Amino acid sequence: MDNLFEKNKKSKQGGDISFLLADRMRPQTLDEIVGQDDVLGDGKPLRRMIESDDITSIILWGPPGSGKTTIARIIAAMTGMDFLAHSAVLSGIGEIKKVFAQAERNLYLYGKRSILFIDEIHRFNKAQQDAFLPYVEKGTIILIGATTENPSFEVISPLLSRVQVFVLNPLEPQHIEQIIIRAITDEERGLGKSEDFIEKNALELISNVSSGDARFALNIVEFAAKMAGDKEITADVIKEILQRERILYDKTGEEHYNIISALHKSIRDSDPDGALYWLARMLEGGEDRRYILRRLIRMAIEDVGLADPNALLIAIAAQNTFDLIGYPEGDIALAETAVYLAYAPKSNSIYTALSKALGDVKKFGSLPVPLHIRNAPTKFMKKIEYGKNYKYAHNFDDHIVSQTHLPEKILGHKYYEPTEIGFEEKVKKRFDEIRKKLAEREKISE
Repeated sequence: MDNLFEKNKKSKQGGDISFLLADRMRPQTLDEIVGQDDVLGDGKPLRRMIESDDITSIILWGPPGSGKTTIARIIAAMTGMDFLAHSAVLSGIGEIKKVFAQAERNLYLYGKRSILFIDEIHRFNKAQQDAFLPYVEKGTIILIGATTENPSFEVISPLLSRVQVFVLNPLEPQHIEQIIIRAITDEERGLGKSEDFIEKNALELISNVSSGDARFALNIVEFAAKMAGDKEITADVIKEILQRERILYDKTGEEHYNIISALHKSIRDSDPDGALYWLARMLEGGEDRRYILRRLIRMAIEDVGLADPNALLIAIAAQNTFDLIGYPEGDIALAETAVYLAYAPKSNSIYTALSKALGDVKKFGSLPVPLHIRNAPTKFMKKIEYGKNYKYAHNFDDHIVSQTHLPEKILGHKYYEPTEIGFEEKVKKRFDEIRKKLAEREKISE
């Protein structure tokens, strides 16, 4: 532990190395970065841009601890540009505009370009992001934005069209283990210990609960090293620090939409185990139960539909049950619904039928209602033939009647086509019977 708090070591990029292990172990070359071979491997576009000193404005999109800030700093060090770092949380656009002015002076007086690194760029609103456009377009600055959110949703289109987006992957447990071992054994920047300083179970535990966040993992290791002293870091020490496993679940970010998508697709694909796992992730992450219930109700009508009409009843019952008994017992009703929906026969025929009908409405506009099915509450309306020749179904055999209900321009258009799955098989059979009887009547009338 002697070298844990050394003050005077210098990083390759200059300046004193931080007291914090995570900062001291920040990669200083591209080869030290692990888990991002898709963008930084040999011959990959971002690596080629950096090594050829032909860097353009970019956005690095990836989860916390995946290396966004590190890559930006390495780019600045390798290209020799001024590195100006700001956080969208802490900096206002007024402060950023001063940076633009400084970058312009550096460029026109000294011929030196500047990298402006904006952490959490998605936190700038549309008007604030607009301010970047002229400087990025002219090349006054090289913008490197970092975001944990999907740029398609959070970055304005004009700015997005002027940058290249590189997607960083969440680090896998084996990458986290590699980073931890490096931090423990590195004598210059790390703890200067042997690999035996951390128990294998402890190493695996940290790697699994870090959710791909290297900084989180190294912070845990540093705290554990202080607690262990000269003794081995054990799994019990890690559990004491964690108290409970950290769950990666951002209720407002992209991961939120990824996980609800995984739940929806698991149910659609009739996989109850997948449905239960993603439901559990949402529950453990503190998701609003009523949001989950609304989504389950949507799945009941969109993906199960008339193949099993009881699915909607069960989803509504789950909502009522949760309102009645609350958390945590009410979570069981959500699980029961998820499993029921997964096992239920599937049909999207209602969803498809509505989509077709909406398509015709958008395509043909407000077509007139046929006269014979218009409402005619007054004598004048009857005089101008509203409701003329309307056939009242209950006056006919089997309470079915043959008459048109669509506007003339789209007569014959078909929207609903029942499947032969589950209850919908009965629906199809009933419709076939109705059509057969109507055809027989028309034949007799001829």
